[in-house]
Amino acid sequence: MCTGRVDLAHMLRAFTKGMDGVFIGACRLNECNYITQGNYHILNKIFLFKKIMAYLGLNPERLRLEFMSSGEGNLFAAVVDDFVGQVRGLGPLGKGDGLDNNRLALNLKAIARIIPYIRLVESEQLRLKFATPEEYEQFYASEAFGRLFEGLIAEKLAVSQIVLLLKESPLATAELSKFLGLTPSEISRHINSAAKQGLVRYEEDRKLFALA
Repeated sequence: MCTGRVDLAHMLRAFTKGMDGVFIGACRLNECNYITQGNYHILNKIFLFKKIMAYLGLNPERLRLEFMSSGEGNLFAAVVDDFVGQVRGLGPLGKGDGLDNNRLALNLKAIARIIPYIRLVESEQLRLKFATPEEYEQFYASEAFGRLFEGLIAEKLAVSQIVLLLKESPLATAELSKFLGLTPSEISRHINSAAKQGLVRYEEDRKLFALA
């Protein structure tokens, strides 16, 4: 299968099933067996998902992409062996990242809820093509992408997390802030966004937020 067909949902599913790391092997750039040049598409998806992982407290080094030809069996074995050692050094998913099981489960569910939206953003606004992996890395580390990420994805992720928490029980701003590691002002901004979408409401009598 061409790596251009690897979806964000595939990467997420692996982590949701308890995998501590995800490795993707692709044809070398400009050596694609298909006219789609899918190995360029996977670069966008990898860097985007790494950014999402970092935002949610997961070490992005748990996701790795390597380019090689089908005839480079020795290289494949060496790279996989190196990646396995790297992941073992990071420790179990969640625990090795400083997240308890509840927080890990919440974060993964929050991503899953908005995968269709993230896929659309990636397809329509981040389907970029640079000449080298280094240029992709430079773009995804840039302030321009940071602003794009905050406006298009981080907001949606935070709202998704808040909705999942409020499904369990109504909560105050301070409780949401403590659990998500966001400032009260950030929580208020995300709550306002969720309220405009008709997702949450404020219970005046109890001074708590609940699902609408």
